[in-house]
Amino acid sequence: MPQIFHRSFNTIARASIVGVVLLIAAIGFISWRVNRSAYITYVKEPLPQPVPFSHRHHTVTDGIDCRYCHTTVETSWYAGMPSTHTCMTCHSQLWVHSPMLAPVRASYREDKPIEWTRVNTLPDFVYFNHAIHIHKGIGCTTCHGQIGKMAITYRAHTLYMRWCLSCHNHPARYVRPRAQVFDPIYHRPSEKHPLVYEGVVYTRQMPLGRLLVKKYRIQSLISCDTCHR
Repeated sequence: MPQIFHRSFNTIARASIVGVVLLIAAIGFISWRVNRSAYITYVKEPLPQPVPFSHRHHTVTDGIDCRYCHTTVETSWYAGMPSTHTCMTCHSQLWVHSPMLAPVRASYREDKPIEWTRVNTLPDFVYFNHAIHIHKGIGCTTCHGQIGKMAITYRAHTLYMRWCLSCHNHPARYVRPRAQVFDPIYHRPSEKHPLVYEGVVYTRQMPLGRLLVKKYRIQSLISCDTCHR
C-alpha cells in the first residue's frame, strides 16, 4: 500500500503536540502571574481616597496609637473606622483651614460619614476576627504591612488563602510579644533588629516565636471551618 502522508508529517505531528503542550503551559503560567499581579491584587497600589490620609504622619510622626482610631480592634472581629468626630478632636484645632481637610469638615458639618475606599477586603465567605489575632500576638503590620511608613495606605499582601495559611501553618514565624502588637514599624528579631523580651535579647539565631506560641497557646488552625463558616 502506497504511503499516504509524507514522512515530514511525522515531524510536524510531534512538533504540533509539543507546541500545544507548551501553549497550555504558557497560558497557565501567564494566568498565574496575572492572578498575582497588582492589576488583580492591588498590592502596593494606592487607591484614590476622599482625603489623602497618612498613617506614617499620624502613627510615627505624631505618635497616635492604632486603637485611638480603630477602637474595636481588641474586642471585635471588626477593627472599626474612626468617625469624623474622632478626626475633628484634633482637626478642630489643627490645620483648621487646610483645603485637604475640606471633606472632613464637610462631613462633620453635615453629619455624613466620609466614604472611604476599602483597601483590605476579604470575600463574604471568609470570616476574620481582629480581636483573636491581636490577643494571640499577631500584629497589625503582619497583615497590613509597614503602615508606619505609608504616606498613602495601600494593600501590602494579596490576602489570598495560601498567604493566610503560610501564617497558620507556621505561627512561630509571625507571633510577637503582645506589647509590640501595635508597633507600626515592627521588625522581627534579627542581628540588625534584636528584641529584648523579659530581659532576654532575641535575634534570628535565638528565635522568640516558639516560646510565644507556647505562652499564648496558639494553635495551628488550618481546617476549612476556621475561616469558612
